[in-house]
Amino acid sequence: MTSPATAQTAPIAFIDLAAQRARIGSRIDEAVLRVLASCRFINGPEVTAFEEKLAAFAGAKYAVSCSSGTDALALLLMAWGVKPGEAVFCPAFTFCATAEVVPYLGATPVFVDVKEDTFNMDPESLELAIQVAIAQGLEPRVVIPVDLFGQPADYDAILPIAEKYGLKVLCDTAQGFGGTWNNKRTGSIGDATATSFFPAKPLGAYGDGGAILTDDAELVAVLKSLREHGQGVDKYQNVRIGMTARLDTVQAAVLLEKLAIFEEEIAARERIALRYNALLRDVATVPVVDPRASSVWAQYTIRLAPGVRDGLADKLKAEGIPTAVYYRLPMHLQPAYRHYPAAGAILPVCEALAEEVISLPIHAYLDEATQDRIVDAVKRALAA
Repeated sequence: MTSPATAQTAPIAFIDLAAQRARIGSRIDEAVLRVLASCRFINGPEVTAFEEKLAAFAGAKYAVSCSSGTDALALLLMAWGVKPGEAVFCPAFTFCATAEVVPYLGATPVFVDVKEDTFNMDPESLELAIQVAIAQGLEPRVVIPVDLFGQPADYDAILPIAEKYGLKVLCDTAQGFGGTWNNKRTGSIGDATATSFFPAKPLGAYGDGGAILTDDAELVAVLKSLREHGQGVDKYQNVRIGMTARLDTVQAAVLLEKLAIFEEEIAARERIALRYNALLRDVATVPVVDPRASSVWAQYTIRLAPGVRDGLADKLKAEGIPTAVYYRLPMHLQPAYRHYPAAGAILPVCEALAEEVISLPIHAYLDEATQDRIVDAVKRALAA
């Protein structure tokens, strides 16, 4: 039997995939065994079934599965013919994948600041970034809003700006799939959406995976060609330069089982996040969700005074409580990207957040006792 003292120091999982597996592991095992028995490891029937159910869940006409969220972004830019001399606008406070696909095609990422409350793309900064791009002789082509930490970006403001300048809107919902904006699921907003099924995502595979969602049938045809080496009538006719970016059948089988319980898990994440907010709002700046949005809470991220975060992380680690920092260095300051343009010489909100945010454990199976242990440790550490 575990003693109370041991329970208070036993390591906590940051994202507990084992707890989910304990719930549906037998169903996933059976689904994977069916694929193994069929030997249809590429483009098996589970892939088509998953695409159909994913599109229905998101409220989109079509879903095109692929090998990762990064490839989903790249495939869309390829399908739209993005090229050198064109600007693609990305928030600077995001994972590198959002921007790294842009130079693949010789285009220029232009970095945009984020909002103080939601940490998502700031529409006013987007307007400034577009003017910077034009002044540098770049043609504005695509904007990539990111649904950061699970919450959709401010599409009411971003979509009109995109229409004004003729921009394609590529929604990066790698962290936000399952969230809503004005009661519309992510995946049914903008020209197309890219998402990720990396295992730590709210809807995660047992390996890499991704998908594109759109209502554009012509775009779907191009995407399906691109993900199969640019094939035409068959794989030995190549009508465009493509890549190999398929979602394998085993991952589709896993995702079908996870999608079946996804709504319940979203509700659990919401309950846990709101409880965190109630318990921590007196010691930290807790997350804010826009009233027009719902979040899937991919991360639970608080904001602290400058200089406090790293000490808190060390104290929590000593008690077996993991933390993470998303992101210590904004994209416009990363060594590989700092030569690209941005909306200003500094992006003040991104740069402040990089010094002040820290994320606590969250997943759909975080029980109240474990959550209380985390909260108590945070409060003691911040009071010391």
